Amino acid sequence: MDQQEWLARQFDDHRPHLRAVAYRMLGSLSEADDAVQDAWLRLSRADTSEVENLRGWLTTVVARVALNVLRGRRTRREQPLDVHVPDPIVDSADGTDPEHEALLADSVGLALLVVLETLTPAERLAFVLHDMFAVPFEEIAPIVERSPEATRQLASRARRRVRGAAPVPDAELPAQWEVVDAFLAAARDGDFGALVAVLDPDVVLRADGGPTGLSRHAQGAEAVAGQALLWSRVDLTMRRALVNGAAGMVTFLHGQPFSIAAVTIRNGKIAEIDFLADPERIARLDLTVLGD
Repeated sequence: MDQQEWLARQFDDHRPHLRAVAYRMLGSLSEADDAVQDAWLRLSRADTSEVENLRGWLTTVVARVALNVLRGRRTRREQPLDVHVPDPIVDSADGTDPEHEALLADSVGLALLVVLETLTPAERLAFVLHDMFAVPFEEIAPIVERSPEATRQLASRARRRVRGAAPVPDAELPAQWEVVDAFLAAARDGDFGALVAVLDPDVVLRADGGPTGLSRHAQGAEAVAGQALLWSRVDLTMRRALVNGAAGMVTFLHGQPFSIAAVTIRNGKIAEIDFLADPERIARLDLTVLGD
C-alpha cells in the first residue's frame, strides 16, 4: 500500500467525524460535504510525515474551512435573513439511518442549530469544537486568532446563549409522537382549541420558504394555531418522520415533498416548530428513506 492509498483509508475512517463537525458548524449538508472534500484535497497535497494526530489535524482543517464559509456568509448578507432554518436530517419514523448516527450524536436537534446561527463565526467555532467535540481551547485559539483565555470567553458567551434559547427538549420519543399526532389530528379536524391545547403558550414557529418563497415567523399558541389552520386547508399529505432524531413530519403536495417540520417538545407541549419549505433546498435533500 502506497502513502496516498494509506492516507485515503485513514481519511475515510475519519470522514463521519469530520462531516459531523462541519454540519454543526455550518448547518448545511452540502456545505459540510464541501468542507470535508476540501480537507481531503489539502491532506492529499500536504506533507503529513510529522503529523502525530491525523484526526486532530483534519478537524482543524475542516474548522478553518467552515470558519471561512461562515465569515463569507456575513460578508454577502447586508442584513441577516428574517427566517433561516438549517438543513434537517430526515429519517423514517421507524429509526435512524446508520449514516446519520454520527451527524446526530449528542442530540443535535434543529432547534439547537437555529440558535447556533445567531452566534458570531468565532463563537460558533469555539462552542462547537470545545463543547461538542472536547477540543482544548489551546488548539482552538490559533484557528480564531485569539488567546486561549479569549477563546474560552467566546465559548462561554455562546454557551449562555444556547442554554437561554435552546433548553433541553423532552427525550422520550413515544411521548413526542403522542404530542405530534395530537397536533396533526387537531390540524386535520380544524380544531383551534385542540391546537392551542397542545402548544406551549410561548411556542415559536419559523417557516423558511427560501429567497423567493413565503417565510413566516409566529409566536404564541393562538398565532401558531392560526397558521396551522391555514396550512390545513391546503391539500397536503402529512407523514411522520424523524427530523434530527426527534419526532417531526414531512408534508407532500401532489406526491412531491413540500415541507419538512422539526418539532421541539418540552414538558409535553410543542415549544418550537421549524419548517423548511424552500423548494430548491428540499430538492437537494435525500428523502428516499421515507419510501414511496
